[in-house]
Amino acid sequence: MNSPLHTKKQIWILRHAATEWSQNGRHTGRSDIPLLKEGETAAKRMRPTVESHQFQLALSSPMERARKTAELMGLGDAIEIDPDLREWDYGDYEGITTPEIRKTVPGWTIWDGECPHGEAGEDVAARARHVIDRALAVEGDVALFSHGHFSRVLVATWLHLSPDCGRFFTLDTGTICVLGYEHEYRVIKTWNAKVHA
Repeated sequence: MNSPLHTKKQIWILRHAATEWSQNGRHTGRSDIPLLKEGETAAKRMRPTVESHQFQLALSSPMERARKTAELMGLGDAIEIDPDLREWDYGDYEGITTPEIRKTVPGWTIWDGECPHGEAGEDVAARARHVIDRALAVEGDVALFSHGHFSRVLVATWLHLSPDCGRFFTLDTGTICVLGYEHEYRVIKTWNAKVHA
């Protein structure tokens, strides 16, 4: 059961805008790839929506693509860096696409495969639990600027699902997702929403 304090809370997940690697499907974990110009434009389009909402806490991954997205959406001055919001550490698969990995590991997916010298799904879920705990510790709404696979694990964790259930929550760059409550139950209020010109 959650206290009445939590039943109105919203946690906004804002995936960073497009980078060259996100567009061509390369796994982008620890590499600090900048936003593309079109990514910057998409983030700026979202600014009125994000700025018009009041957040008690705004957290960002330390990666430039997440921090720049927060800045372009109008929350740059309010952001606190939280290393737990980093993307999945892909280890030896950093910068490599899934089709390339499948040449040597047939049928591989991030959800049930291994990342040599990287993180397992449960490692990512442990970081997601830390972020959720931090978000629930404040009274108001929270904005999280993060990455695709991490955010998908975070929503699975929010819903008390295993990290591999992140496979069911496709997530584009430059999108807004909102987590919250219906009565005492954790729910998804908005998922993978874009702001169009």
